[in-house]
Amino acid sequence: MATILIVSLSFLLPAQQTQLDIYKRPRQFERSRDYDAKHYRVELTFDLDEKIFWGTNTITLTPLKNEYYTCVLDAEELIVDAVKNPAGAQLEFEQTERHIIVHFPDAYNFGEDVLFTVEYHAKDPQRGLYFDDKTDEHPQMVTTVSWPEYAHHWLPCYDYPHDKVTHEFIITVKDTLKVLGNGRLVRIIEDKLNGTNTYHWSQDLPHSTYLFLLAIGPFAVIEDSLGPLPVNYWVYEEGVEDAKWIFEKTPYMIEFFDNIYGYKYPWAKYDQVISPRFGGGAENTSATLLGQGVIHDRKAEKDYSWERTIAHEIAHQWWGDLITLRSWEHTWLNESFGTYSDYLYTRYDKGKDEGAYELLRKKNSYLREAHTRYMRPIVFDRYERAQQNFDSHTYPKGAVVLHMLRFILGDEPFFRTLKHFLHKHEFEAVATHDFMKAVKEATGENMDWFFEQYIFSPGHPVFDVSYVWNEGAGNVRMMVRQVQDTSKGIPIYKVPVIIGIHTDEGKALEKVWIEKQEEVFTFPVEEKPLMMRFDEGNYLLKEWTFDKSANELLYQLKNDDVIGRSWAASELIKHKDDTDVVDALIACARNDEFWAVRQSAVETLGEMKREEDIELFKEKCSDKKSRVRAAALGILGELGKAELVPFLKERFEAEDSYLVQAEALRSIGKCGDPSHIPYLEEAAQMKSYRDVIKRAAESAIKTIQGRSSSYSPIPVVF
Repeated sequence: MATILIVSLSFLLPAQQTQLDIYKRPRQFERSRDYDAKHYRVELTFDLDEKIFWGTNTITLTPLKNEYYTCVLDAEELIVDAVKNPAGAQLEFEQTERHIIVHFPDAYNFGEDVLFTVEYHAKDPQRGLYFDDKTDEHPQMVTTVSWPEYAHHWLPCYDYPHDKVTHEFIITVKDTLKVLGNGRLVRIIEDKLNGTNTYHWSQDLPHSTYLFLLAIGPFAVIEDSLGPLPVNYWVYEEGVEDAKWIFEKTPYMIEFFDNIYGYKYPWAKYDQVISPRFGGGAENTSATLLGQGVIHDRKAEKDYSWERTIAHEIAHQWWGDLITLRSWEHTWLNESFGTYSDYLYTRYDKGKDEGAYELLRKKNSYLREAHTRYMRPIVFDRYERAQQNFDSHTYPKGAVVLHMLRFILGDEPFFRTLKHFLHKHEFEAVATHDFMKAVKEATGENMDWFFEQYIFSPGHPVFDVSYVWNEGAGNVRMMVRQVQDTSKGIPIYKVPVIIGIHTDEGKALEKVWIEKQEEVFTFPVEEKPLMMRFDEGNYLLKEWTFDKSANELLYQLKNDDVIGRSWAASELIKHKDDTDVVDALIACARNDEFWAVRQSAVETLGEMKREEDIELFKEKCSDKKSRVRAAALGILGELGKAELVPFLKERFEAEDSYLVQAEALRSIGKCGDPSHIPYLEEAAQMKSYRDVIKRAAESAIKTIQGRSSSYSPIPVVF
């Protein structure tokens, strides 16, 4: 899971040439099939020391055509020993590098049940299922990552998301190990003679193969619940105490999503299990796999919390597991909804300001990708590998698009649509047009125009906004131009926007529709506005320029919402020579109630590079929010003053945040000289979350060494 970055609040990023021509990628189409898999009964025995497993998969399927003689199963890295019918008779089969081809002696017809068993074994596969030896970081264990199409590396199956099946896992291991699978635990059979236990897990409701999970290891299992729903946390023994507080909100999160989706959690239980094989989270049905970095100390929680990731993966139990993308171009139906859900949770649990800033972070994450890599439609069928569609278009852009849809439809119709969609398509594979139809059915609104712009077209609107107050006429004329480059399929957008008109009389809100490349809106205003706000409420995915006077920005800095105040703080750099502006930014850096606004003010003051602000930056190194402290320390480091090193050391030693300590070390590197290298080498020995202190200290040492080295050219002899 990547560190959460606090990004610049400059809403119009510098234009850059995109680096990838993703339209050169091949078009992909939903896979065709000639049978419907119904049930897999997988019985495997594992030897973790030898890194092998062996057993059977008994497959029940129904042909989707008459004269069905041959079944093709996906299978890689597996060695098939035999294929048998229910009577135990051998069936003919062929095995290729990617498939098992089973031949039946007699034809089956459409709708008939076909049952057969594949006997197979494998040794240490390189995808799908992973054997990990014991290290200082984790015990000996096995975990699976079946996403996106890797389940067939550990069981023969039809491995594509549009085919949903039920299954059983009957897994035999040494009695020192525990086994987690999808669904409900039917029983554990002890074999004391052989020193083994056999775990029987049953997934009684259909789901896709990429959601199949096995985890085997000497886990400690922390039991929890939400009413009758079992909720458990499978962790390494040494992580139990931290895991208790890290996962303690899980039932609360499930209940929140129960209520907001209008669909009760659908599965038999919810487990979370940790693994060294994954950096973030993978939403297997009823059992999420999380990277072992989720277990951390309370000091790391300040800056490296996994709470939003935990919420995101829980949301997938509805968005991705209950309903599942039909093919990989529709990834947004899983990931955009999951990402929007973690925003909904953040706002619910942390408050509207944290929620608003989290939504802005998602917008900026997409904009970075749009400017530095590519722009593509959210629904996109050009890829070599399914993983290529799991990017910042699928996650944050899609989440922000859902927020805009909610804004246009209204809260009650929007959430009614989600409820209707989930109930109508439960346990099914779906495509984007299924959701579009659900909007019409639940609200009566035809939103095809919206999906065409934001889902099926690339890009986003870029607005140039200005206004004029006409005192004589008693009105304000606001001019809005769309200036995005439309040469590569980016449309001229139709979208509603709320204009906020702030005067001494109060605030008036006007909702208008932008439909053309250039629009002029006139509003009656008897007195000069104190502030004109474009997109009051911050609903739109957009970039914009909106030049304002220093006086208006100063008003906005004090009176707007957190997004507007942060934006005003960054915009005030344009008026850096105005003493009132400097004073206001200093006051904001000290007093604003929301940390991101204080940080924005500190960063703007840092851009001014005023010697007289050094004491302020030192003061902000004690701000109650770690990210503000880190920003202030970074600014002090950029000054490069040797006399700041004692202060930076003092802050490093006093800090209770790994993030801030790391910034203090990097700043020592920028201000220090070779005499400070022993201090940095000692700091590098300090244990920290993901070695952030060690890496910062090493970076600081390289900075000093690079600055200290002198260039001595080799003399040229003629």
